[in-house]
Amino acid sequence: MAAAETLRSVLKWNRLATATGCIVLAGLLIQLLKSGPVSRTDERSENRGAVADQMGGKRMAADLIVAWQDEPDHFTQSRRRMLIEDIAGRDVTDETVLRAMGKVPRQEFVPADSRDAAYQDYPLPIGEGQTISQPYIVALMTQLAGARRGCRALDVGTGSGYQAAVLAEICEEVCSIEIVEPLARQASARLAALGYDHVHVRHGDGYRGWPDKAPFDVIIVAAAPDHVPEPLVEQLAAGGRLVIPVGRSYQELLMIERDQDGELHQHPGIPVRFVPMTGEAENQSPPGRPTD
Repeated sequence: MAAAETLRSVLKWNRLATATGCIVLAGLLIQLLKSGPVSRTDERSENRGAVADQMGGKRMAADLIVAWQDEPDHFTQSRRRMLIEDIAGRDVTDETVLRAMGKVPRQEFVPADSRDAAYQDYPLPIGEGQTISQPYIVALMTQLAGARRGCRALDVGTGSGYQAAVLAEICEEVCSIEIVEPLARQASARLAALGYDHVHVRHGDGYRGWPDKAPFDVIIVAAAPDHVPEPLVEQLAAGGRLVIPVGRSYQELLMIERDQDGELHQHPGIPVRFVPMTGEAENQSPPGRPTD
């Protein structure tokens, strides 16, 4: 099937009730969103172009690293390696996202005994039974959410505050909600100390978002409910995107987009593994499922 036909079959999922379906790898999804029809005779040239794009992305990434204040050089170099190999070396190509990931000092968002592993591409424990997501997933979700200069973002599941900091490097305002009170306090103090004064952190249940601050151009959720919370969808601005892991034993990263006419479009994505969303999410039934 041609790429354009594959994309059309994906985009037919316009209703939030369609939470199951085929899994599309993140790289394929991003490429399909960019590309038109591709014939077999074009495959070799397309592959050469993809390799060239990847190499160009790596070269660009190498130029986007910024030393954070007076951090030790080995952290700066570790961030450079992360950006080149783990992020630009895969399918994150958005320069705005790469620039943000190249600046935020991830070592400041993990416990002291984990700092040497801060730039490895896997989750790390941050206390209270929670983790900081792997760098690639943070970058991918930020890219899928379409974060752009001047946008307003909602970050559900503050955790250490790392995702909020990445968004703060891009967005005009970031609102972040954390259900675990000690983590909310620590993240708020950490972000303030690092100079992210346009990030607002509050302790609370993220299921219903932050209505007083809505609408949002970007909503990123770092905990998995078993269905898409309707209040979060309602808080999407026209042209806004919600990126959220959904599922229990099996989780899928979904991107939900509200177009300029107010219509919703749901795009399936890669399998992921996040901590479950707690609080109200545990007591709400998915659309179409009868209550007990």
